[in-house]
Amino acid sequence: MATRKLIVEVCNAKNLMPKDGQGTASAYAIVDFDGQRRRTKTKFRDLNPAWDERLEFLVQDTESMATEILEINLYNDKKAGKRSTFLGKVKLAGSTFAKAGSKSLVYFPLEKRSVFSQIKGTASGCIGGEAAGDSEARGEKKEEKAEEKKEEKPNEEVKTEEKPNPPPEDKPQEAPPAAAPAEIVNPSLAHDEKSQQREKPVTGKQADLSVSELELRSLSSDRGRSTYDLVDRMPFLYVRVVKAKRASKDSTFPIHAKLVIGTHIIRTKSQSDKDWDQVFAFDKEGLNSTSLEVSVWSEEKKENDECVENCLGTVSFDLQEVPKRVPPDSPLAPQWYSLESEKSPGNDVMLAVWIGTQADEAFQEAWQSDSGGLIPETRAKVYLSPKLWYLRLTVIQTQDLQLASGTEPKVRSCSELYVRAQLGPQLFKTSRTTVGSSSSISANPTWNEDLVFVAAEPFEPFLVITVEDVSSGQSVGHAKIHVPTIERRTDDLAEPKSRWFNLTGGETKPYAGRIHVSVCLEGGYHVLDEAAHVTSDVRAAAKQLAKAPIGLLEVGIRSATNLLPVKTKDGARGTIDAYVVAKYGPKWVRTRTILDRFNPRWNEQYTWDVYDPCTVLTIGVFDNGRYKKDEEGKPGKDIRIGKVRIRLSTLDTNRVYLNSYCLTVLLPGGAKKMGEIEITVRFSCSSWLTLIQSYGSPILPRMHYVRPLGPAQQDILRHTAMRIVTARLARSEPPLGQEVVQFMLDSDTHVWSVRRSKANWFRVVGCLSRAATLARWLDEIRTWAHPPTTVLLHVLLVAVVLCPHLILPTLFMYAFLIVALRFRYRLRVPHNMDPRLSYVDAVGPDELDEEFDGLPSTRPADTVRIRYDRLRALAGRAQTLLGDVAAQGERLEALFNWRDPRATGIFVVFCLFASLLFYAVPFKVFVLVAGFYYLRHPRFRDDMPSVPVNFFRRLPSLSDQIL
Repeated sequence: MATRKLIVEVCNAKNLMPKDGQGTASAYAIVDFDGQRRRTKTKFRDLNPAWDERLEFLVQDTESMATEILEINLYNDKKAGKRSTFLGKVKLAGSTFAKAGSKSLVYFPLEKRSVFSQIKGTASGCIGGEAAGDSEARGEKKEEKAEEKKEEKPNEEVKTEEKPNPPPEDKPQEAPPAAAPAEIVNPSLAHDEKSQQREKPVTGKQADLSVSELELRSLSSDRGRSTYDLVDRMPFLYVRVVKAKRASKDSTFPIHAKLVIGTHIIRTKSQSDKDWDQVFAFDKEGLNSTSLEVSVWSEEKKENDECVENCLGTVSFDLQEVPKRVPPDSPLAPQWYSLESEKSPGNDVMLAVWIGTQADEAFQEAWQSDSGGLIPETRAKVYLSPKLWYLRLTVIQTQDLQLASGTEPKVRSCSELYVRAQLGPQLFKTSRTTVGSSSSISANPTWNEDLVFVAAEPFEPFLVITVEDVSSGQSVGHAKIHVPTIERRTDDLAEPKSRWFNLTGGETKPYAGRIHVSVCLEGGYHVLDEAAHVTSDVRAAAKQLAKAPIGLLEVGIRSATNLLPVKTKDGARGTIDAYVVAKYGPKWVRTRTILDRFNPRWNEQYTWDVYDPCTVLTIGVFDNGRYKKDEEGKPGKDIRIGKVRIRLSTLDTNRVYLNSYCLTVLLPGGAKKMGEIEITVRFSCSSWLTLIQSYGSPILPRMHYVRPLGPAQQDILRHTAMRIVTARLARSEPPLGQEVVQFMLDSDTHVWSVRRSKANWFRVVGCLSRAATLARWLDEIRTWAHPPTTVLLHVLLVAVVLCPHLILPTLFMYAFLIVALRFRYRLRVPHNMDPRLSYVDAVGPDELDEEFDGLPSTRPADTVRIRYDRLRALAGRAQTLLGDVAAQGERLEALFNWRDPRATGIFVVFCLFASLLFYAVPFKVFVLVAGFYYLRHPRFRDDMPSVPVNFFRRLPSLSDQIL
């Protein structure tokens, strides 16, 4: 087996923090990996040092390489400065390392060592692995150079020997490896993960897996918890029918097995020369018998193609004597049982019968009695959203355009052109520009416009760029760009390379000019595919920017109670086939469908890695209508029952929340309570420091701030991403319906709704009500409604004026006491969707019907006219409110622009006398007098508005100049 090496090329750093006291820094890098340390040279007095050094590390265990941590620390050399100071660090997980031959230059932002570190800048490098045999020649040359340079190196440089790490069992967790230098303070992160994986190995070759070990850390680590500790254990009767052995070996008729438990009669597939090897899981609470009968039948065909079934024998089991099995017990081995039959003795069947739970490994692929058997649309599944990228196309210029309609090129006197780009169903256009032969108009039009698309892996094959001639209504030519080969970048430090593409006009015009464009896949952005207020993932698209998870989210979907029927069964009675969909990040989970039960019990548990605590978990309940086909063979649609949202930042860490949530759905007839769902949630976090630091970090990746997208553009891209995710999940097997994905992603939040407008208005009023309450309290004090309180406020005013340095400490102490006392009154239950806050009960039927009406409207013309008139009335009120707000600002502006000369003259004279007065009167005296004047007794007040208010209201605004 060839020894693997990790190649780290430390290229350069930019914009470092000066640390030597002279406005510069002498930086060097120390790279640590798996107990091995390498050091670069020192670049003296350079804030943008360039090392361009190649460092090699031995990889002891390639299977656990994905869990290792590579750490690059930058320091200011103490020989050139006052002391050796920290300049920043970069920590990379092994799952982000590039393979041999695929390394690329990547810029990493420097991280802080603690909260108080002053760090800035970036570091760049290439990281990848290769076998020892691939670099044998290169290694021989480097050894010769190393021997020559060894004498020239100063004795102060530290270089460690490459020794294999001792076993994790022989060393304590706190102690560093024996071969590591003294500078390694905390190297136990990767070693702890490696030791845990060695204590609990995973079967299979991990080197062949493409899934990141960093993302699956929660599955490989030993948390000491059971897989189903948040839900109840449901007993199931498992029957595994493997095969049968007939006494007559000459018989070739197909056979099948039949299982009978009370009213449950199930049969296996018919096989002639193959084994069945099928597992059947019966919900023990739904069984109405204490005995199990397994019989084997042969299918014989007569001359008239009539199939006759003959029983080869039966074996019976008493369910009270069936053994019980609980994981991690090994699977129960099937045994041969003799079939009892008077007509055909000597037949045997191999099977195994045991009582287990839903935690049994055979449960997922078994025939399940509570979900209709082996129906694909009723099975539990896990879906993954496609990986989304932003594709940025910059249209720069075109040259040599052939605008004539004939075979000979003929330039028109004046033409209007634009560029159209299409990626799958997405179509964007640039602005129009004029091209002509005159000197005032350029013959080579220039745009310099960015067109941003949403690209999903696997990518569409081509990005088609077309130059359109508006004057003739024809296309000048087009070019195709292969999307999978487009350059990818993770930041804005390096601009993508621009390229020229020849335009093809068709078979008759192989060359129609050329176009200059720049195109790249933006990996530094997070592509929003859900509403911003309920986002569940904020990670960048590029794998190089991936970070380790800060916690683990565990959700137990237990049961639902008192569900209402949403359809009829056999045209007689109501029924419901309920299942649950949970979405967090790119991972969607779907429970099995419990058929025809108003109190279904799922008891399924799922886990997600958490990368940001300020995210939202969305859980929806639906009725399954896709497992049945109509007369034309088309599946039905799933009906939404309700939705629950839980924000992770409102949960205490390492605490189990078991609550029942009300399921309310909004229908055209109004809000309707459909039942309740019981959910268990636990948010686990091992590091409080990491969790607290995440609150100070930006919500979105860096590119959203250094090169932001406009609000309108981001809204268009978000809805495009929603449509892509909906289409991809609808093509899965079994499909996750379009109506389900749109309901979970809130794809209709941008649609006009009177109900939502009222809810948002009252939300604003609720926020301003606190200020209004404070204003009423101050008005009661100044009007002496409570004389003792007013007197105390006078005393407080005197104390503040005499001791102004106590103002801020007093305010912060008061805020601390108020907030700390409110801790005991906090809500103990996670928040859910609030029907009262949503104003679902305060709207009329017509307003709800308008909310459910699509675009374009399908309602009659009279109904649309009435709604339009109502919308105009609401818009008129908003228009008046906006005008009043603008008038106040215009009055203040008019005061300084001499629009009213007399009013501005009065203000100028007042400012002059005020300045002379404040030169003579101390500021403390002014504050004291102004406070006493504001709190004066009502006996000394006038009922009319004050002079400053009258003066301000008389100032002119621009309202009288509007047509």
